[in-house]
Amino acid sequence: MRFMVIVKASAETEAGVLPPPEHFAAMGRYNEELLRAGIMLAGDGLRPSADGVRVCFDDKRSTVIDGPFAETKELVAGFWLWQVRSKAEAIEWLKRAPFDGGTEVELRPLYELDDIRAQLGDAEPLRHDCAAAAH
Repeated sequence: MRFMVIVKASAETEAGVLPPPEHFAAMGRYNEELLRAGIMLAGDGLRPSADGVRVCFDDKRSTVIDGPFAETKELVAGFWLWQVRSKAEAIEWLKRAPFDGGTEVELRPLYELDDIRAQLGDAEPLRHDCAAAAH
């Protein structure tokens, strides 16, 4: 199973304040452990929403909205993409993450190709197995 680990933004991350060097070192050790265990597929921190945009689609139009965005608690500061055997395993790995108090992290399973096939059957777009090629 693949999971996205979503690290929620805070006032500090939205202000562009980087964690202290000790935190980077601890996170580096944790990431190395995830890599050695074959868990981590990808991961990174995101710049503040002030540096980003939102693109809203309405019928055939799209609208670009410049950041920053107001609801900090709804924003993302970073992510990992993990491959694990179960949600329980993902939770156990996440509990070991070197976060301080006040950090909120969301754990969400990704749809796998088999999940989509189970709902759509062998629909034409799935015959090309584009998602499988990305693994």
